[in-house]
Amino acid sequence: MSIIIKEVVTAGDVKTFADLPWKLYKNNPYWVPAMKGDERAALMPDKNPAMKFCKSKFWLAYRNGRCVGRIGGIINPLWNDKTGENLARFTRVEFENDPLVADALFAAVEAWAKQQQVTGLMGPLGFSNLDHQGLLIEGQEWLPSVASDYHFDYYHDHFTRLGYQKEIDWLEFRITFPDALPEKSYKVAEMLKTRFGLKSINFTTKAELEPYKHKIFELFNQAFAGLFGTYELPEELIWYYINKYFPAINPRYVKVILDKEDELAGFIIAMPSLSKAMQKAGGKLFPFGWWHLKQAIDHPQEMDLMLTGVRPELQKLGVAALLMNDLWEAAKADGVKFVETTGMLENNHVAIQMWKSFDHIQHKRKRCFRKMF
Repeated sequence: MSIIIKEVVTAGDVKTFADLPWKLYKNNPYWVPAMKGDERAALMPDKNPAMKFCKSKFWLAYRNGRCVGRIGGIINPLWNDKTGENLARFTRVEFENDPLVADALFAAVEAWAKQQQVTGLMGPLGFSNLDHQGLLIEGQEWLPSVASDYHFDYYHDHFTRLGYQKEIDWLEFRITFPDALPEKSYKVAEMLKTRFGLKSINFTTKAELEPYKHKIFELFNQAFAGLFGTYELPEELIWYYINKYFPAINPRYVKVILDKEDELAGFIIAMPSLSKAMQKAGGKLFPFGWWHLKQAIDHPQEMDLMLTGVRPELQKLGVAALLMNDLWEAAKADGVKFVETTGMLENNHVAIQMWKSFDHIQHKRKRCFRKMF
């Protein structure tokens, strides 16, 4: 049976594109749905400011009138300018385990990319590194965090069959917090604070966090500048992510370090794990989704580590360790023992070193692929 590829044009197409994972993964106990409204908004130029400076196009695959796959293409000029390469990205790819469907979807995005006169295709990547990125290739038996993605293991076979090769991996870790930190940790922390004039700031309300929200993203741009997939987020995109993510944050799980001039030296952002709550909500706030999410935020059982950033010139001074100590204090007070990290680049050795002080496992791996034309 032939596969028909249709470009996403109408509001109905956007809905079909965003809703497809709910059909593909509906019986999978490890898949964590996103909010349907957020997924649709990410495909709308009037809602997603990244679409104002990126070229993008999205397609659906149909068989006998039924949607069986989707894929998107993105050209991000800010990323290409940073790297000096001329590449497109494929994004949000999902499909049934059928080579005809996979072939048709990648044929569509590759043809579009070649029309844009790029030299290759890379992905899965989103509009930024705070968007969907990476294909899960290890760890399908673990529940992902809400900031990560779940994929069937057959995707990897189709990617490689179609000529896509590894670009880089992200690693994810599960950390077990101890009942008590070693006495040495406290002594080192106090020594660092005294020597460099550092001080920890804790928050109990979102009002206290308010003055730091934008400063955190300013530091994010500095701290992540040298990492794969990142570029300096424009102002409008910064506020897009602030408005998207900060409403779900428990301010007690945001920690910042200030230097002796009271400038932001580093930050760590964690969240109560929302994965099980999102499964119960099914991607909708109403009628009862909001209650499940509120329960998870107010009564955390596990924690997701979202972002850690330290000013580049301070990254070897132990600021990240101070932040983790402060986060441990909040977790201990709430009885939280387990922490899931989001993806950390396999070559980001400084960040990965943080876990050496804690009992941890590396249990998931996501991959970015590349194919040159």
